[in-house]
Amino acid sequence: MSQDLTAEQVDAMITQGPFHQWLGLKVTALDDAGIEIRATWREEWKVHPERPYTHGGILATLLDLAADWALVRRTGRGVPTIDLRVDYHAAAMPGDLVVRGRIVKAGSQFSTAEAQIFDLDGKLLASGRATYFTGAVAKPKG
Repeated sequence: MSQDLTAEQVDAMITQGPFHQWLGLKVTALDDAGIEIRATWREEWKVHPERPYTHGGILATLLDLAADWALVRRTGRGVPTIDLRVDYHAAAMPGDLVVRGRIVKAGSQFSTAEAQIFDLDGKLLASGRATYFTGAVAKPKG
């Protein structure tokens, strides 16, 4: 059921949303197993001016995005998150981040995907796993 979408097409789909634009996302790789996204670091991500590491909510968001969009070759779209678990491994200091998402199990109604965040030196900063609703989307009445 693979969609023949290119990294450029998926990048255009993801960056339609203003929040995703603000995150500075760029799809750098895409295949049937998953996706790689680069996030451009922003000053606003800092927890505090004197503690410049990236807020955990930003990291959780990036994990959710990458795991979600790893399913795009199967679904042709982003999918709703049902459950998300996040583990933080190291502080994400200022600098761009690389996020890799991959499908764990693709089901007809529910799917599981996971993601990892790395700094540009390849250090693992956070990881997560989520369940998504991948069933048919009801068309709005009207």
